[in-house]
Amino acid sequence: MGLLDDKVVLVNGGSQGVGAAIARAAVREGAVVAVTGRRSEPGEALVTELSAAGGKAMFVRADLADAEQAKASVAEVIDAYGRIDCLVNSAGLTSRGTLLDTTPELFDAHIAVNLKGPFFAMQAAVADMVARKAPGTIVNIITSSAHGGQPFLAPYVAAKAGLAGLTRNAAHAHRWDRIRINGLNIGWTATEGEDATQRSFHGAGDDWREQAAARLPMGKLGRPDEIADFVVLLLSDRSGVVTGSVIDWDQNVLGGLD
Repeated sequence: MGLLDDKVVLVNGGSQGVGAAIARAAVREGAVVAVTGRRSEPGEALVTELSAAGGKAMFVRADLADAEQAKASVAEVIDAYGRIDCLVNSAGLTSRGTLLDTTPELFDAHIAVNLKGPFFAMQAAVADMVARKAPGTIVNIITSSAHGGQPFLAPYVAAKAGLAGLTRNAAHAHRWDRIRINGLNIGWTATEGEDATQRSFHGAGDDWREQAAARLPMGKLGRPDEIADFVVLLLSDRSGVVTGSVIDWDQNVLGGLD
């Protein structure tokens, strides 16, 4: 449909999982895409895939836990393409910790990846948009756990709830600049990262996806490509004037009780 024709889109944490799915969907909709990641191999492989399909893409090696690298990733995209039109913050750390056993180091790691990195990437992207007096869009991938979450997600929830608040604050601050900023609270999703987490922290076997799906209302986990289509819509002009919305993209209903 060409929803993102000629748009320059940066997907942070875009080398795998939900981020990679968003990069693929953005290219299909006509965007020039840059993806960041800590490891070069999956990032370069994705760029090769996108280029082979006729897209225009680049990889920027960056650790979003470092605020300077987060800002530099935006600057590198602007250097390459002259501007940035859309930003997606998809990088995330999901390591486990409760209120009682979370160390200051683990807490700081979650804040760095899940909140500080997105903050400074947004700062750099919005600065470019404002300097050019140009509209833009940002989508932050958050989590349905930002509403409270499980006890073993305490530092993750703290950081992601902060990102939800930041999304609304920044959207309000820059609505007159015609910069729309929204968030997506995604539920349980079948990604490479989630597979590693289930195996490492919960001793899951090869059939964990099937077991999880059987316990969910829709009989399946969320799919990255479905999330990606929704993100593309939010990035595009077809989402109209919507800004400051943090949307629950999940199959469980907040406040609903059985």
